[in-house]
Amino acid sequence: MDWAGWALFGFVATTALTAALITAQLAGLTRLDLPLVLGTLFTEDPDRARVVGFFLHLGVGQGFALGYAATFALLDRATWWIGALLGMLHVGIALTVLLPLLPGVHPHMASQRAGLASTAVLEPPGLFALNYGVQTPVVTAVVHVMFGVVLGLLLKP
Repeated sequence: MDWAGWALFGFVATTALTAALITAQLAGLTRLDLPLVLGTLFTEDPDRARVVGFFLHLGVGQGFALGYAATFALLDRATWWIGALLGMLHVGIALTVLLPLLPGVHPHMASQRAGLASTAVLEPPGLFALNYGVQTPVVTAVVHVMFGVVLGLLLKP
């Protein structure tokens, strides 16, 4: 397995994905602010949360990049299109499993069933993160496919 490539290119791909998500959010394409969502798991201050969340997302991205690198090693092949397919699988899991489960563990996120008594400050993402805007699934899919393509191009099997 390409351990050096995983360490370097996993960081590069995750940084690119995170920067693209932040850019899309700032451009008004989505309201999903992943560094804020992740960082508020640990702090209520939004500015600190974004910093903590950015580094947390880098760590999570390294974990996913390890999965990509292991898959390329198992297939004994690393290509941009296999990376893109893995990116589609990755975003599918993120939008249908990981984000919808967040309200169950996030101390500052409302749930679909919390009602008016909730004091949460973050809106739940919902299925496909549609609560953060109708373009959110497309934006999220594009950046995750980009993540996979980058890893498929740069990692050795």
